[in-house]
Amino acid sequence: MCSFWLQLAPCWTSHVKNNLNHPSPLLMFFIRTGFECETDGACMASTFISQGKEEHVRICIAREHLVPPGQPFYCLSAEGLLNTHCCYEDYCNSVDLKAPVPRKGDGWSGTWGPVELVAVIAGPVFLMCVVLMGGVFLFQYHQRAYSHRQRLDVEDPSCDHLYLAKDKTLQDLIYDMSTSGSGSGLPLFVQRTVARTIVLQEIIGKGRFGEVWRGKWRGGDVAVKIFSSREERSWFREAEIYQTIMLRHDNILGFIAADNKDNGTWTQLWLVSDYHEHGSLFDYLNHYSVTIEGMIKLALSAASGLAHLHMEILGTQGKPGIAHRDLKSKNILVKKNGMCAIADLGLAVRHESITDTIDIAPNQRVGTKRYMAPEVLDETINMKHFDSFKCADIYALGLVYWEVARRCNTGGIHEEYQLPYFDLVPSDPSIEEMRKVVCDQRLRPNVPNWWQSYESLRVMGKIMRECWYANGAARLTALRIKKTLSQLSVDEDVKM
Repeated sequence: MCSFWLQLAPCWTSHVKNNLNHPSPLLMFFIRTGFECETDGACMASTFISQGKEEHVRICIAREHLVPPGQPFYCLSAEGLLNTHCCYEDYCNSVDLKAPVPRKGDGWSGTWGPVELVAVIAGPVFLMCVVLMGGVFLFQYHQRAYSHRQRLDVEDPSCDHLYLAKDKTLQDLIYDMSTSGSGSGLPLFVQRTVARTIVLQEIIGKGRFGEVWRGKWRGGDVAVKIFSSREERSWFREAEIYQTIMLRHDNILGFIAADNKDNGTWTQLWLVSDYHEHGSLFDYLNHYSVTIEGMIKLALSAASGLAHLHMEILGTQGKPGIAHRDLKSKNILVKKNGMCAIADLGLAVRHESITDTIDIAPNQRVGTKRYMAPEVLDETINMKHFDSFKCADIYALGLVYWEVARRCNTGGIHEEYQLPYFDLVPSDPSIEEMRKVVCDQRLRPNVPNWWQSYESLRVMGKIMRECWYANGAARLTALRIKKTLSQLSVDEDVKM
C-alpha cells in the first residue's frame, strides 16, 4: 500500500486520471482508496523543478517494471534535475523530499547567457588553434632534424632501403644506374639518397667557392665540395656539366651526387665526387718529386682527360664539346695509380654543334690569372668560336706540364716546385701584370737546356713550347698531345 498523490502539469494529471480504471504498465493500480494505491512492486516519491515551479509525484510501480532488480530506471535520480526515492513498505513514499538544487550548465535551463555562449564557441576554436600550431611546430622540428642527419657520428641508413641494395658500392651504382654506357651521373633520387647518408669526416681543402671535405659512405671515402649559398651559380653549373651525357672518363673526376642541404642556419650546396687521397697535382708536386715514368703517366693521363672533354661525340646519346676554362695544377687531382683526373668544371662551356652555339654560364668568376692565355689577357679571344676556348685550355696545360717536368728526378737531380712565372710576377698577380709579361714582353717559363739530355724531358719541352704560341690556332690539340705522349710511353716502356 502506497500514498498516491499527483501534483503535475494538467496534461500529465488528465493522462493518469484517464487510466485509473485501465491499469497502465507503470502504475498498475488495483485498489484506489482516496490518495492510496496498491502494488506488488515498489512505492516511489519524486520531486523536480518544472518551468521554475516545484513539482511532487507519489506513485506505485508494478513488480514487472522493477528491472534491473533493486534499482530500476524509474528510481534513478539526476543531480540538479530530479530527486527520486523508491521503497517497499506501506506508505513509505510519504516522505518530504527536497527539490534538487539546479546548477549552471545543467540541462534544466532552456537558454544560455552571453558568457556561456562565448565560452562554448570560443573554447573549441581556441583548442583547435593550439592543436594546429602544435602540428606545424612538430612538422618543422622533424624537417630540421632530418636535414641534420649528415652531422651524426654514424651513418643513417634509414632511407637506403628505398632505392639502394645494402651490398651496393658507389662503383656498382655508377655502373648499373648511369644514363648511358659512359655515364652522366646517377639518377637524381639516388643522388639525394647517397648525399643524405654521407658522414663528413675532415676538411681537406678550402677555396673561393667554399670547402672540400672527406666524407664516409658505406665504409668508403668520398669528396664533398661544399659551396656557400653565394656560389649557387657555380654549384649549379658544375653539377650540370658533370651530368653531361657520355662525360664519364677515367681521367675526369668521377661525379657522384649533387644536393642542397639546410644545416639549420644557412643552405649548403653539396657536390659529391670520388675521393683521391693524394689531393691536387699542386699538392702532390709540392710533396713529391716524380720519376720519368711518373711524369709521363701524369702528363699522358691529363692530356687524355682534356681530349675527352674537348671531344664532341655525335649520335642520339652524343656528347657536346666542353672547354674547361680554368685548367691549372690545383684543378687536377692525382689518383692512387699515379694518373690524373681533371676536376672543377664550374667555369666550363659547352658547344652545341647542331645550332653552333656556345653555352656560357652567366657567372661573374674568371679563370686563374697566372694561367690565362695571351688572348684572354688582352681580351682578343673570339667568344663566338668554340675552338678559341679549347686553345686557351691547351696554353694552360703547357704550364701544368712545366710544373710537372721541373719535379722530374733524373740522375738524382730535380728542381724545387714553383708556380709558372714565379720569377716574373708576384704571388697574386693582377691581370695587368700578367698581360705585361705574357702579351707585351712575350715571355714564357724557362725550359732548361739540360732537358735536351733526356728524351722524355726533350719531348715534354717541345710540347710545352707548342702549347705556348701567342697565336692560339698554332697550338697543338689535346688529341695530338695525347698521341705524342702515348708514343713516348711506348718508347720508355711505361706501364699505363
